[in-house]
Amino acid sequence: MRALVTGGAGFIGSHLCEALAARGDTVWVLDDLSTGRFENIEHLTDRITCVIDSTLNQETVRELVRDVDVVYHLAATVGVQLVVSQPVQTIVNNIQGTETVLEETCRYRKRLLITSTSEVYGKSMKEVFAEEDDSVIGPTSRHRWSYAASKAIDEYLAMAYWLEKRHPVVITRLFNTVGPRQTGRYGMVIPTFVTQAIRNEPLTVYGDGKQSRCFAYVGDVVPAIIALMDQRDICGDVFNIGNDESVSMEELARRIIARTGSASTLRYVSYDEAYGPGYDDMRHRRPCLKKVRAAIGYQPKTSLDAILDAVIADVRRRMDPNAARASCP
Repeated sequence: MRALVTGGAGFIGSHLCEALAARGDTVWVLDDLSTGRFENIEHLTDRITCVIDSTLNQETVRELVRDVDVVYHLAATVGVQLVVSQPVQTIVNNIQGTETVLEETCRYRKRLLITSTSEVYGKSMKEVFAEEDDSVIGPTSRHRWSYAASKAIDEYLAMAYWLEKRHPVVITRLFNTVGPRQTGRYGMVIPTFVTQAIRNEPLTVYGDGKQSRCFAYVGDVVPAIIALMDQRDICGDVFNIGNDESVSMEELARRIIARTGSASTLRYVSYDEAYGPGYDDMRHRRPCLKKVRAAIGYQPKTSLDAILDAVIADVRRRMDPNAARASCP
């Protein structure tokens, strides 16, 4: 297969490129490196072709789409801190970028997979979320919801292309994917906690710490993304991908302290202090996996402790200047 991965230099995108190249696919990457890092795919440069540009550049997208068989669209503005600080960029990148990719893949009838997010479920009080559940999005005055709303628009637009033009597209809603190469610079909780623990700094827990999340290992998520793309009888549909093992933020912090052997303590910070007045958060976010299990037999295999150990090892490697120097030619 000839595959284009937008956002391929990002955390998940780089693992996807690695998996596609490993099975013999010819891979093109489109990434503007605004949040992705070239070092994530540098080890693949003899097996992939990387174009440094944006999905907002329609001419570039058209040229790349024309020469491939399938497109994985991962490019987006992500991370709570980035969304809160740059809402305009969030909305424009997510909606206009996806519109461009949809238009060009439809032009050439190329199969498209769009990665969406569990954020589209909003602040519903449910504990387990299925694909057909209603969304509860906060008011437009709180731009924290610009990411969720923009990704929901992406989904609406993709479904419209399927309904009106029979464009072969499938949507995946990812629930807190984690693993090596993920950084905490935009608010990703596990690498942030791990970095703080290794430095013996207080771990910053927002709110009361009782809110719970589920964390899926990137090594489980990427094969599911590929399997859904390969399942050619699936079109115009949405699938949750994640892990259904829940943990509170407070318990997560304590487990990371224990697994790193850290002397860190917990520091509780209000959402208002962290993100400004009126910040909304959801108490629970657990995926229903029945639909994706029925479609491709998906079952997350990696436990939370194994995920934490993988991230801890990765963060230690990146923080060790001697290891970094040893890796240079």
